[in-house]
Amino acid sequence: MPRPPAQPAASPGPLRFSVLGPLAVHRDGHALPLGPLKQRVVLATLLGSANSPVSVDALTDAVWPEEPPRTARKNLQVYVSALRALLGEADGGPRLTHTCGGYVLRVTEDEVDLLRFRSLVRAAEGQPPGSAAPLLREALDLWQGPPFGDDLRHSPRLAEEAERLELRHVTAYESWAEAELAVGDASAVVEGLRDLVERHPLRERLRSALMCALSRCGRQAEALAVYDDYRQLLARELGLEPSRAMAARYRAVLADEDRPRARTPSGRDALPPDVVDFTGQADELADVLHLLDGPGGVVLLSGPAGAGKTTLAVRAAHLLGDRFPDGRLCVSLRDADGTPRPLPDVLAELARRIGRTGPLTPETWREWLAAHRVLAVLDDVPGESAVRPLLPYGGQGRVLLTARGQLGGLAPVHRVPVPPLGTAEALHLLTGLVGGSRVRADREAALRIVRACGGSPLAVRVSGMRLAVLRHVPLREFADRLADPAGALDELTSGDVSVRRRLARGWQALPAECGRHASRLAEGTGDGPFGLTEAAEALGCDERHAVRVVETLIDAGMVTSPGGEVTAHAAQYELPHLIRLYARGALAGTTAP
Repeated sequence: MPRPPAQPAASPGPLRFSVLGPLAVHRDGHALPLGPLKQRVVLATLLGSANSPVSVDALTDAVWPEEPPRTARKNLQVYVSALRALLGEADGGPRLTHTCGGYVLRVTEDEVDLLRFRSLVRAAEGQPPGSAAPLLREALDLWQGPPFGDDLRHSPRLAEEAERLELRHVTAYESWAEAELAVGDASAVVEGLRDLVERHPLRERLRSALMCALSRCGRQAEALAVYDDYRQLLARELGLEPSRAMAARYRAVLADEDRPRARTPSGRDALPPDVVDFTGQADELADVLHLLDGPGGVVLLSGPAGAGKTTLAVRAAHLLGDRFPDGRLCVSLRDADGTPRPLPDVLAELARRIGRTGPLTPETWREWLAAHRVLAVLDDVPGESAVRPLLPYGGQGRVLLTARGQLGGLAPVHRVPVPPLGTAEALHLLTGLVGGSRVRADREAALRIVRACGGSPLAVRVSGMRLAVLRHVPLREFADRLADPAGALDELTSGDVSVRRRLARGWQALPAECGRHASRLAEGTGDGPFGLTEAAEALGCDERHAVRVVETLIDAGMVTSPGGEVTAHAAQYELPHLIRLYARGALAGTTAP
């Protein structure tokens, strides 16, 4: 019976498990010694079913696929004991435990590349191509080679699991390639597709995507050759012909129909540039695209300062170019300093954008909007009265609004709240700005940074821009700075872009009473969600009055509320993290922009 090898004392540092490539476990960037081959097989099998029981019989079959020794159960106990000592604890208990169903290895999504891969692929499912592509690219970037490496493939159980994972990898790559093709980036996928076609020559979906990519890159002869090779291979190996879909792809390439034709831009197209690293908010983007493509006239994106409302609106407008051939335009209803613009100034800019020489009144604007298939993005709406004269009564035009508040006085309006970014989405955005190698070198610090940003795309972007300039500053040091509530907002500045100034503009637009209420809630409810009783105590009033205050702050975009129906007494409200920091500073008198 093997003796457990001497293990170093487990340190409290975070662990990173890798199975999408050679099996490895790192703590604080240092690889841990995983022991003999059979012990590594045990670990790989547990990771393949992370957080679920793996029976002793299954582990025995993985380690001894042919004839297990009489001491197999004792040997497994030795391997498990050594792994338990090596991996240490998680959340106050052993990572590796024994239950009635078998052994369970407890890990989080952030700790295991396989779990992150599965989560990102799920997040991309059903999303528009522009949202799916970056999620799938992040998932694919987790792969470092064949799953579990080559040395563990002698175990048939692990070999079968590795084969299943490789098929998932190919499927994810196909989905990514199709998403990139849908948004017009054919050159990014050609070489990778060619390599995969060589390894999986009978996968028709790969072949079809490669033909499309080559055709759109102007390489029509190569695209036709891909089909011809596939046709001959099918006939030789299986006695079959390509599917109707594949044949239709071939005819499209042959007729040069597959190459996208540039849409003749309208003279009224006047949009800000689309950001190349748009990340997250895929559900909201899909909702906006659906609503603007339907019969509804007005859609409102609402959320606190820095939530990414304008970026989301501009992305939707760019994606809907073919839906609005008469033009797309974007006009802000505030000046650069956050001051609401007078209606005549807004109408004058609209007149210039649509090429109208005479004066434009609210009525003539509505008439023009009804008669044209145009999308008007009215950005940063300060209130209902500022935008009500500009909204259509019907017709072909559509209006997309962005506002910090809910604009409860407007009807009928389709409202789409813009939520904070998830951790994976925020980390993807930060990685694109500071570089993948820098994030991989200290992923724990990168996670602390994006969590300190509270899911605000603006804050994550500013952090990334600042760190891209301050290459000498370790991520861990910057994360420590953001962990200080008194100085976090001062750190979120890069050049002339300041999160504090953006928050200050929204705060100054609030009625003074709303600002005082928000500060009291920020100071008196602690971090995280709070209930009505806590709100009443923080505000120093009864719960009936507290409900009115909280709902007023919800309408102003300062407090978020539950997504589903729930009574006010059972609801859990929340101040967005950065607004909470600013509001506490306002109470202390330290919030000068």
